[in-house]
Amino acid sequence: MRVLYVASEAFPLAKTGGLADVSAALPAALRELDVDVRLLLPGYPQAIEQAPSPKLAAHFNDILGCGETRLLATFLPGSRVPLWLIDCPELYGRSGGLYQDGSGNNWPDNALRFALLNHVAVMIANGEVDEQWRPDVVHIHDWHAGLVPLLLSRATAPRPATVLTIHNLAYQGVFAFDELPRLGLPDGPDFYPAIEFYGQLSFLKAAIRCADAITTVSPSYAREILTPEFGCGLDGLLRERSDRLSGIMNGADYHLWDPGSDPYLPYPYTQRERSPKRACKISIQEEMGLEAQTEAPLAAFASRLAHQKMPDVVLDALPTLLAQGMQFALVAEGDAGFEARFRELAARYPGRVSVHIGYDEPLAHRLLAGADILLHPSRYEPCGLAAIYALRYGVLPLARRVGGTADSIVDATLDNIQAGIATGFLFDEPSADDLIAGMTRALSLYRQPILWRQLQSNAMRQDFGWQHSARAYVDLYRDLAPGASKPESEPSERAEESNCLNAEPIELMAG
Repeated sequence: MRVLYVASEAFPLAKTGGLADVSAALPAALRELDVDVRLLLPGYPQAIEQAPSPKLAAHFNDILGCGETRLLATFLPGSRVPLWLIDCPELYGRSGGLYQDGSGNNWPDNALRFALLNHVAVMIANGEVDEQWRPDVVHIHDWHAGLVPLLLSRATAPRPATVLTIHNLAYQGVFAFDELPRLGLPDGPDFYPAIEFYGQLSFLKAAIRCADAITTVSPSYAREILTPEFGCGLDGLLRERSDRLSGIMNGADYHLWDPGSDPYLPYPYTQRERSPKRACKISIQEEMGLEAQTEAPLAAFASRLAHQKMPDVVLDALPTLLAQGMQFALVAEGDAGFEARFRELAARYPGRVSVHIGYDEPLAHRLLAGADILLHPSRYEPCGLAAIYALRYGVLPLARRVGGTADSIVDATLDNIQAGIATGFLFDEPSADDLIAGMTRALSLYRQPILWRQLQSNAMRQDFGWQHSARAYVDLYRDLAPGASKPESEPSERAEESNCLNAEPIELMAG
């Protein structure tokens, strides 16, 4: 089974959120199941710098008028997953974020930047880059690769099956209609209905319309997006294609997220030996300027400062919660207005509130290790990886009962506590009152040490490893491409012998 995995980011080369974690862990898990999966990413400067020994695999004379473009072959660091990086300095060689400039504004040429990713993916899928390796399935992620099913749908020769995974339906790749001539789509009125979205263009709509299968990153989210409340204007189309839609829960990479082996922690600990977690709490309190009070419940917030994650509600609720003796620590970035308000709150409550603005992976790990509760509310939640990670660290999440958090957290009701299955706290309405009520329940149980330790033990026993989810994807791939041959050698051997890494570079004309 050969699978081309197309995404806009992957840890550790480029990351803004959970998509990057999935794009690193899922391909590695698939290769353990004898799937010959290869990853395609944009060649951001930091990705090319970190890539181990990249080799020139192909040289494109010109694609979409973007100037010199090369395809570099390497491996995803820390794995044996073969990786292609698209080196196009005009589109990717710039300072700033993956999708936005240093001021937080979307790059004005994002439509073109990710159209290039799509065209290179289609060239690989058609065997134009390596005629010895053509995928049975092209697995695309979110809107950034949304043109691939549309472009492949016009193929006259046998084509690979296409799978779209929606990580967040709210981000749809919507652009002005006058961008269309730049995107390299064939002329013809049959393309317009697939990509047109209320007078604009939507990459994600094109993918939903044309993909052979559609998945989301949790079963509950797959059901929710069929409704107007969560469908973001695409619920009608999704209901029309609901026979192709399923939800496969994201997993956690416990090679990276496990307190027993986490290299970022000052004091590793396990479910059996949790006493070092107390030392981790003192350490993070000192590091982040909080009062060193081990008995004070420490709540962490490590989500994007975006409307989805309810930072406005958190800000409204915090004065009441702090009055109950709680400490609060934030490691996040996002909307500048929310950043400023959290800084103001930290200034009002020195030693009780600490705010670190900016993405900091090691600090996020240390914060989880020292925290007692993860404050993880969402107006909608496709998966909620941070809450899944928190469970393994013995941190009990407080989340709204939506999407993936409803699938991964068992609410600490009296019945669930008595049954020994409770792992966190859920509330229903996206309001400060409901959030305060949920946290008040959590703080009450925190002050009952025997019960709290049992809840921690329940949480740390949960297993959201990628093996189960990877098998579900393999089953889906085989349903779509039943004729795919089984690999004859181990994944690591295939990777080392891969033509994409060892073949002579080829020259390709404009696509």
